[in-house]
Amino acid sequence: MSDSVHPRPLLSRLRERLVRAGRGLRWYVTTLMGDRAYDVYVAHHRVHHPGEVPLTERQFWRQRAADQDAHPGARCC
Repeated sequence: MSDSVHPRPLLSRLRERLVRAGRGLRWYVTTLMGDRAYDVYVAHHRVHHPGEVPLTERQFWRQRAADQDAHPGARCC
């Protein structure tokens, strides 16, 4: 029997690492772009304002856009 590394486990580990890296990259980009903002808001609302009804997703995005228009800060446009 040879002492060489079997290609199957190596390929499997490489695939797992690529999948994990892809998930991490997707999480980073969606967080950076604000795609998860409503989910983060709802989670925060559940913890800090139990018993209160959170905004609907539509209300949340409208309020967020209005806040950004009223307080542009350092955004580019």
